[in-house]
Amino acid sequence: MTTIPATDPARRRGLLIFDLDGTLLNTIADLGAACNEALACCGFPTHRPDEYPRLVGNGVNKLLERALPEGAKTEANILRLRRVFIPYYDTHNRVFTRPYEGMPDVLRVLRDRGWLLAVASNKYQQAAADIVAHYFPGLFDVVLGEREGCPRKPDPQIVSDILRLLGLPAPDRATCPVVYVGDSDVDILTARNAGLPVIACTWGFCDTALLRDLAPDYLIDTPDELITIPKLL
Repeated sequence: MTTIPATDPARRRGLLIFDLDGTLLNTIADLGAACNEALACCGFPTHRPDEYPRLVGNGVNKLLERALPEGAKTEANILRLRRVFIPYYDTHNRVFTRPYEGMPDVLRVLRDRGWLLAVASNKYQQAAADIVAHYFPGLFDVVLGEREGCPRKPDPQIVSDILRLLGLPAPDRATCPVVYVGDSDVDILTARNAGLPVIACTWGFCDTALLRDLAPDYLIDTPDELITIPKLL
């Protein structure tokens, strides 16, 4: 868990909870490279970079399971791959990864306006914390990823944990609205399971038509549209 001092409660505008991969950062090339490294080291066929957007979104183990060929999707093989994937990704997760254009500036504006900012990710905790600290130093109040004993999204437990760590009551549109921002069906379901409005962004890893079919509360095409959130609410 990563936390930094929260905004003075008297100045809180609300809380924005962001997905990480595909929402804040374009991480797909580094995730794909780490997965291909693990597959090759364990004697399995690798995947083209353009295949990885449909494989990610539910944590490392699910990524590795999806990447394995049919007939090889066993727990033992997933663990073999994970033993290669984790150390490789830990040392190669900033090779191609970049924030989406304009995102750091947008986050600074939101924070300056009193919004609390949090990350809720299915990326394992250490990697989530490290990568957010590197690309967005000092901007997020809480960063939570996949942790032992905590179910992965779309289970809403991660949202409850964020609210608890920030000392916030149940989401209240009038006093401290809480809004979820993500790029995938997993994120839309997470928000709905937590009873939150959701902003879906089209620049990530999920097909825009699918996002539209899932009817998020808001659908945006560029990070700077996030600055208009108070008007949306």
